[in-house]
Amino acid sequence: MAVESELNTGVLLFLPYRALENRIFAVLAEAGHDDLTPAQARVLQRIGPQGTRLTELAEQAQVTKQTAGFLVDQLEKAGYVRREPDPTDRRARLVCLAQKAWAAKEIADGIVAEVEEEWERHLGKRRMKQLREALTLLREITDPWAERQP
Repeated sequence: MAVESELNTGVLLFLPYRALENRIFAVLAEAGHDDLTPAQARVLQRIGPQGTRLTELAEQAQVTKQTAGFLVDQLEKAGYVRREPDPTDRRARLVCLAQKAWAAKEIADGIVAEVEEEWERHLGKRRMKQLREALTLLREITDPWAERQP
């Protein structure tokens, strides 16, 4: 087993994320959303409030269009999403969040807030603020889908 000083930054970023994700899935399951998989959730997280095209979901989730389509089919059957015509292009369809997804998101958002409060108690306000600032700066060079501020 690697000692802490040997862990690379990617692993150090991944470990708290995985702990957060595990907490979210446990609480979602308790609330009746035990039918969501991590792969489905990663697609769900990328659906915009007005809906998102399948090709964009595939690109952002870094999966093939076929995989994204399969996951969206599963989410649709489970009642988390619906497909609607794209008002800007009649040939295209948007994947939109259904009420069940909004309910799961509200639960997940509450868990995220709890975990972030725990992290802040552990790190202290100053370090938590610095962590968020540093990760936000890294997002500028690691997240091609982040909205760019002029």
